[in-house]
Amino acid sequence: MDLNDRERFERFLREEQGYEQKVIPWMVRWVRGFLSGLDSPAQWDQRCKEYYAELEDRVAGWQYAQAAKSIQLYLEFYHRSNANVPVVRVESWEEVEETARREIRRQGKSLQTEKTYVYWITRFGNYKTTPQPDRCSTQHVKDFLTFLAVEKRVSVATQNQAFNALLFLYRFVLGRSIADLKAIPRSRPSKRLPVVLSADQISAIIGKMKPPYTLMAALMYGSGIRLNECLSLRHKDIDMAHQLLTVRQGKGNTDRYSVIPSSYLTLLEDQLTASRAVFIKDRGADRPGVALPDALERKYPDAGKEIAWFWVFPAPRESIDPRTGVVRRHHMYSSSLQKAFKQACREAGVGSDAHLHSLRHSFATHLIESGYDIRTVQELMGHRDVSTTMIYTHVAKRNKLGVISPADAMKW
Repeated sequence: MDLNDRERFERFLREEQGYEQKVIPWMVRWVRGFLSGLDSPAQWDQRCKEYYAELEDRVAGWQYAQAAKSIQLYLEFYHRSNANVPVVRVESWEEVEETARREIRRQGKSLQTEKTYVYWITRFGNYKTTPQPDRCSTQHVKDFLTFLAVEKRVSVATQNQAFNALLFLYRFVLGRSIADLKAIPRSRPSKRLPVVLSADQISAIIGKMKPPYTLMAALMYGSGIRLNECLSLRHKDIDMAHQLLTVRQGKGNTDRYSVIPSSYLTLLEDQLTASRAVFIKDRGADRPGVALPDALERKYPDAGKEIAWFWVFPAPRESIDPRTGVVRRHHMYSSSLQKAFKQACREAGVGSDAHLHSLRHSFATHLIESGYDIRTVQELMGHRDVSTTMIYTHVAKRNKLGVISPADAMKW
């Protein structure tokens, strides 16, 4: 890695991936160690196996995980920067989907990202003007994205989601670049403000829910966490003494802290006790441990059988891990909580436009209404850009300037 590549990679980590400056030199160090034993890009896979084997014997688990993540990100960066990277040539869309799945998993992307990307790749492959993979060009991407915007009238977010999936397809599976896309009609951005519920409405909704959904909804509002962040909480993420919870690998693959509402500490303690009982039952039956993130399962194969990694909200029954085929205990499914929330909204007489994410919107808005500064709210919400957080200033029902008019001192 020469000086120019290093500077561009550091900028990629800082600006696109959101890593702090103090972490970046260590990530670069792992990559340089990886590259020191690499003769050519064609040896990526073999060198990965060798380097990981070297690290297993001489570094701590957290260092191993950091090294693995650093290398995954470097490979993504390298693919973006080099058009001549060896790729797997595919002839059918079925092969494309399987190759895309393997590449997504190699890069350590989430299961939800895998489902989303494969969905859009499948739709693109089935589109009426899309040819076989080996004959795809930028024009075919333009045709498909134009179809989504003009005929299907999808939202900006949906069109961007499709574009990101196709960009991944071309870069990492087909090994081609996508030329200028400025001429593509863009979906019109929505000007709708987020749905924010009042404290009384939220209290009424949560009051109609049953455990463990009561606590799950309460945490989404009281801690401002996303649905998947709530579902994937583990015992090690809960700090009862300091009333903090750790959100690991949130959106953008970043970690952050948030608060635990004091009023729900008892409910949370009860849930941890119930979860621990499920854990003891699984261990007594010698069932496989829960899934672990990234390379930790390879580094510590038995860590998934420890209570620290067990789910706070475990599913009532086991299911097949879609990536490994292992039958194990997963966390609760999102559909269960969504159905419980919708039912509670109906019983509480709250409008049909309310949804689970409204709890997170309400958390941010109510903090701003209480006088907390925008940077604090941004950190708690896990927003990479403060402009995302600023939307809540438009729905907060308070004096935006925070000043008292001199006219208020006059006597009429």
